[in-house]
Order: sequence, then structure tokens, then C-alpha cells
Amino acid sequence: MSTTPIPLRSDTLAAIAERGVAVPGYDRSTVTAGIVHLGVGAFHRVHQAVYTDDLLAAGETEWGICGVGVLPQDAAMAQVLRSQDHLYTVIEKGGDDVSARVVGSIVDYLLAPEDPEAVVARIADPATRIVSLTITEGGYSVNEATGSFDPTPEVLADLEPGATPSTAFGLVVAGLARRRENGAGPLTVMSCDNLPGNGDLARLAFGAFAERLDPELGQWVRSEIAFPNTMVDRIAPVTTDADRALLLEQRGIVDGWPAVCEPFTMWVIQDRFAAGRPPWENAGATLAQDVRPYELMKLGLLNSSHQALAYFGHLLGHVYADQAAGDPDIAELVRRYLDEATPAIPRAEEMDLEGFRDELLPRFSNAAIGDTVARLAAFSSDRIPQWLVPVIRTNISEGRPVRFAAAIVASWARYAEGIDENGQPIEAVDRRWDDRHAAALAQAEDPLAFVRETSMFGSLAEKPAFTEPYLAALTALRTTGARATLQQLLAR
Repeated sequence: MSTTPIPLRSDTLAAIAERGVAVPGYDRSTVTAGIVHLGVGAFHRVHQAVYTDDLLAAGETEWGICGVGVLPQDAAMAQVLRSQDHLYTVIEKGGDDVSARVVGSIVDYLLAPEDPEAVVARIADPATRIVSLTITEGGYSVNEATGSFDPTPEVLADLEPGATPSTAFGLVVAGLARRRENGAGPLTVMSCDNLPGNGDLARLAFGAFAERLDPELGQWVRSEIAFPNTMVDRIAPVTTDADRALLLEQRGIVDGWPAVCEPFTMWVIQDRFAAGRPPWENAGATLAQDVRPYELMKLGLLNSSHQALAYFGHLLGHVYADQAAGDPDIAELVRRYLDEATPAIPRAEEMDLEGFRDELLPRFSNAAIGDTVARLAAFSSDRIPQWLVPVIRTNISEGRPVRFAAAIVASWARYAEGIDENGQPIEAVDRRWDDRHAAALAQAEDPLAFVRETSMFGSLAEKPAFTEPYLAALTALRTTGARATLQQLLAR
């Protein structure tokens, strides 16, 4: 492209708009950060921040976002956003249709390892009315088997007397304690992570953390802070250098960290807030009293289908999700799984369950997104128990088969052995990889070793309705390989 590259900043927005890119038309200097968001990754930037950007454009100027990086590695994001006046580009890819818009809803960014006091002070500020979270499915320290708060060593360190907060728990609860002391009043803590009952889970975890610090504070958090449940949906792969190059080539914009997504987006929010909320329904979100059916629809259908793409896809040599979705055997596995899982999903009157289900394979097949099977396979030990296991439990309890769901679990167990079908090492990203890898290696002597972990699978290892199809698939995967396993599985 011969056009002179334009660096993304506030003073270049007019020039960027001349190139056909939508930019914030509102005066960002008048926007107040009413939302503090912990975990500013790709998903937040193409989802909640976009809905909020649309509201700011409509004049809702008290709902800007102050992003917070909790981890040391978030320093890279802090550097890029600060250099760009917290602006970034969303690249929406739908097949051959690629569009771009500049999002301005993030108006500040704090890096907790750099200045934890600034984060606590911002949460305690009366102007802050919502603290939202995308801290990953494993970030809530709740034991899957017991349903109780089970803090990690890092979270325990934040509970030590006089500790400087370094985790989401320490930072948020310190801010809440200061609000209580200063009379700033309660606010809303809103989880946007892919977890069933994510608001209820957040209430349990943050309430338990606060109680360990101070029983009265714990009671105040549980009784006064609102924790709405939410369902969130939009595919957002990791940004690559190719995405930066595409933006530069097609639009002439220099953006250090654009965010990429598919056209589809969905957000369902329980209308339970303690200090007001933005009218997100005006930007396309759904406000509901009961979010659970939507949560189970998304987690049990979309996210669990992703796991079918992830492990079988990797074992068959696919790098990208669209390649796996285009593999006829994997695509048929996904269809069979969806047929098996759909009866386990409760229905809300206004919910189009079949429509949502039927859109999934076309969404997964969007080659323009460039989503990888490695991303889909990441953090499996946090995700499978929350996404797929509930479907299995429900179907078993109601007398329905779980043949295809069990095969997906078996494909994870085979993947966790750490060597692919060509003898190459599998580089997995999972906080419990050492444990899962050891359990997978133990399958040679104990075929059920992988699923005996009750914190993940409960009592499934004792239920023949699950173990019989699971062992059939696992044995085939370990002896005849992924392709033959799929063909055998689909032949019946």
C-alpha cells in the first residue's frame, strides 16, 4: 500500500476515518471510567469493550473502562495501549469480508504489578460502579468436586497480614474494603468468564476471600455486592503479526495490538446490579432474570464442540480450527455430539437453541479468523470440567447416551500423553499439565487413571454409562489412531 502509514493515536483519528475506518465520534476527554475491568485480553476487547463503545457513542459518557493488567506479562499490553492513548482496532473477519473499527471505550489502563495501590484506589473510587472480570476459567479458586473456595498459593499470599495485593482477589477485595470504610457504597462485580453460574461462583469465591480477611467484610460482600451471571460469546483468536500487517496493508494503520474476531457476538446479562449499569441492551445485549439456560447452551454446545476440534484436530495434524471443522470426520463428530448434547440444555422461552446449534459449524469453518486448535486446547483442565462434564452428568442422570461426549474426553486423555501420532511432543498450555500428563501416562496400567480425578470428573469413573464408551474410544485412539477411531465411532 502506497498510503503513508498512520500511527493509531487520538490526534490521528480524523485521518484514519478518511480511510473508511469507523472511529470514536464522541469526545473521549469527557468520558468517566465507571467500569474497572481486570484481564484485558482479546476477548474483552472485541466483546464488552465494543458494546460499551457503542453506548459511549450514544452519549452514555459515565461508563468508560479502566483496564487492569494483573499479571507481570500484562506489561506488554500496558505499553501498547498507553502509547496509543488506549485506542485499538477491532478487525472483524467474516470469510472474504474484513472490516475494521477503532474502539475508544478503554480510557485508562493500570498495571497492578507496577502500582497495586492505584488499582485499589480506582476500585474504591465512588465513580467506579462495576468491576468486571475475564480472569480465565481457572481464576476463581473453587474446587470442582467440593464446590468450596480452594485458594492457590498466590491467593493465600494475599491473605497474609499486611500483604500487598497481587491477585484479582486481593486487589478487588482491598478496593471493596476501602469503599466500605469510606462510605462509597457497594458496586457490582461482573464475571465475563466462560463458566456456568459465573456470577454465583464469583460471589462464593470473593465472599470467602473477604471472610478470611474479616468476617464482617465477608458478610458485607455477600449481602451488598451484586454478582450477576453472564453468558458471553464471540470467537476471538490471538492477535498475530499477520493481523498487524493486514491492517497496515489494507488501511494503512499502525496498531501495536489490534484485536481480531468473527462477526457473530452475543451477550446475556442477569439484570442484577448494585449501583446502576449501562443500558447495554441498547447495544444489542440481552438482559434477563435467568441466564442459566443461555450459559448451558453456549458452554455445552459451542465450547464443548471446540474441544472436539481441539484434540482430534491436533492428533490428525490440523493447525487451524477451520481446517479441523472442514475435516469430514471431525465435522460429523461435532454434529453427532451436538445432537447428543442438545437434550441436556434447558430452554428459555425466547432462546433459539436449534438456531444457535446450527450456526456453530459454519462459525468454526471461518478460515479468515485463523483460530488455532492449540488455543482451543489450552487450559483444558479448567475448561472440560466446566463445559463438557455437566452435559455428561445430565445425560447420564436422565438415561441418555454419552458416547460422543465420552470420545471427546478420551481424545483429551490421548492428547495429554504428550506425544502426537508422528512421535512429536505436544506443547500444551494448562495450569495442571504435569498432573494431567502423569495421569495420561498411567493409562497404560490403569485405563481409567485419567478420569479418576474427582475434582474434575466427580464420580464418572464409577459410572459404566460413561466408562464403557470412554474406554472404547481411548483404546482405539491408543492402538489404531485418531482417524480410525473417528471412522469406527461414526460407523454406528
